[in-house]
Amino acid sequence: MIKVHELAPAPGSNRGKRRVGRGIGGKGGKTAGRGTKGQGARDTIPAGFEGGQLPLTQRLPKLKGFHNPFRVSYSVVNLSAVQNLAEAGTVVIDPTILLAKGQVHKGEPVKILGNGSLTIPVTVSAHAFSEAAKQAIVSSGGTVVVLDAPNGGRRVPAKGNALTNR
Repeated sequence: MIKVHELAPAPGSNRGKRRVGRGIGGKGGKTAGRGTKGQGARDTIPAGFEGGQLPLTQRLPKLKGFHNPFRVSYSVVNLSAVQNLAEAGTVVIDPTILLAKGQVHKGEPVKILGNGSLTIPVTVSAHAFSEAAKQAIVSSGGTVVVLDAPNGGRRVPAKGNALTNR
């Protein structure tokens, strides 16, 4: 059985690095395998130099990540919050009521998620619903009203200084 300290490469498979440029006495003397003159014969090429082409490090973005200006960001409301509003006496729940109660952000579409339980029948209006939320609202005797997507269903206009300074 072979032991770890006995492991070694096959004889002759590993050779020492050739020491070039140490005089004309042996292999690798004078030009040391670099040919005659020219950029490749000298040691002045910086690491990452691509022959005048813009280097890869300069072509890549400086900062990590990507911000999609057309992303639709929903303000999410869980069923537990809808249940709390229903217990307080609200029968019809829509984005304006949720905004007044501080549950959503102004100007963002609203999505109802199914985290929590609903026992009181209510009418819930929002731009989007998860399947679990729809089932919970309908099973409690309430109704689901899907509102039209903002901006007529088209993508939202891009935000940013480059677009507003035109």
